[in-house]
Amino acid sequence: MFHEVANAGKLSPDELRGRYDDRLAAVVDEYGVEEVSEVSGVEREVVEALAASDSPDITLEEGATVLAVAEDEPDAEAIVMETRDHLLMGMTTAVLDVEAVESGIDGAFDAREIQQKIEGRLRMTLDELAQLQSYIDGQGR
Repeated sequence: MFHEVANAGKLSPDELRGRYDDRLAAVVDEYGVEEVSEVSGVEREVVEALAASDSPDITLEEGATVLAVAEDEPDAEAIVMETRDHLLMGMTTAVLDVEAVESGIDGAFDAREIQQKIEGRLRMTLDELAQLQSYIDGQGR
């Protein structure tokens, strides 16, 4: 799962996104482009990009459906919920509010957007997840 990347707080957002992509590519490698696309509902072009070790524009929910194809992973909804819970727990542990996170990520998006993305009311890409997780996990050390 995305929140289980070892030492996420020591990785840059780009490095963390690369780890997500590696995990997604491993699922595609094991199950094949056709099956992953069919089972996950993610567009074939996106799955092909993952197989080619590219870093396509993909949401947390789409990434979770790809991961959920693997037999050893929970369903996509559980992956999404555990990822969001990890961010919220990280903020609690590090005593961070959304304004502090906004400041820590140099205002890449505002505090309201951060709150809504973490709560699932706004779309969150894996790039955005990596940016948030890298910062939040880094503060909780």
